[in-house]
Amino acid sequence: MIAVSYHETVNVLQGMIASGEVPAASPFARPEWFTLLESGGRAGMVATAHDDENRVILAMVQRRGSIESLVNWYSFTWQPIFQGEAAHDRLLRELAHKLRRRAHRITLWPLPDEAGVATQLEAAFRAAGWQVAREQCDHNHVLHVGDRSFAEYWAGRPGKMRTTLKRKAAKVEVEIHTRFDDAAWTAYEAIYALSWKPAEGRPDLLREFAQQEGSAGRIRLGLAHHEGEPVAAQFWTVEMSPDGPIAYIHKLAHLEAFKSLSAGTTLSAALFEHVIDRDKVTLVDFGTGNDPYKRDWMEENRPRFRLDCIDPMQPRAWALLGKRAAQRVARALQRS
Repeated sequence: MIAVSYHETVNVLQGMIASGEVPAASPFARPEWFTLLESGGRAGMVATAHDDENRVILAMVQRRGSIESLVNWYSFTWQPIFQGEAAHDRLLRELAHKLRRRAHRITLWPLPDEAGVATQLEAAFRAAGWQVAREQCDHNHVLHVGDRSFAEYWAGRPGKMRTTLKRKAAKVEVEIHTRFDDAAWTAYEAIYALSWKPAEGRPDLLREFAQQEGSAGRIRLGLAHHEGEPVAAQFWTVEMSPDGPIAYIHKLAHLEAFKSLSAGTTLSAALFEHVIDRDKVTLVDFGTGNDPYKRDWMEENRPRFRLDCIDPMQPRAWALLGKRAAQRVARALQRS
């Protein structure tokens, strides 16, 4: 027998998921992450289906009759939380079916599909009667480290990068913090504010996340200095996953006035060396985005997907379905 329940706050996740019970699929699948998003103004909703041995948990947001993933600017991915060893497809189908009573539209993103998560969700919602449109919504550049040392990895980088590091590394001093440090984080924020990066809505949430990661020993905060002045900064974390340690590159920035120093290259190389040779990571994840420079550091580009699920049995969904049909016709005409 499958039981389905809904909760109007993500605080219930702390009770459903015992701390350290199973390594989270990513830092963006932990109860603490969803609690942080909710505290920042994203009113969370948890939908869960379980039988005697297994559970599926979806952390989402409900608004004006529709439901979407509980994510924000900093989320690399979103995916269900699975507990137990089997029957997740059956639980997902039942949960997707019952969600038709709560919304006429459900949009889930950014979904990974390396382990079939996007495909599994798509099949469950289709089987439950939703009309599902699937599209790629982003890119995720990663490095599978394997058994390479940093020296072996670096030998495979483009010659221009290796030459730049050789010529410029002596011009900056690098420090890497493995615990949260107020002064170092303040320097990071100052560099980011003066960099080419766009302004962010809630940098205070990122700071709180960094403090949490620092308390757990997962933070890798790098700073590059030139003549005592911070000129580049990067925020990484190292997380234990079921497949081994993974390094996540969350944020990086440098001062444009010191661009000629290539401090960002020197700092990146130092952090790659740290996580590969000291942390022994199996994967480095460069987050979302398809910036050209990521291809120099990474070796694989993975798609991220969006599922837009519409219930054709609800009248308020008909206009959305009509618009979707019109878009399909327009694309077909363009191709022809």
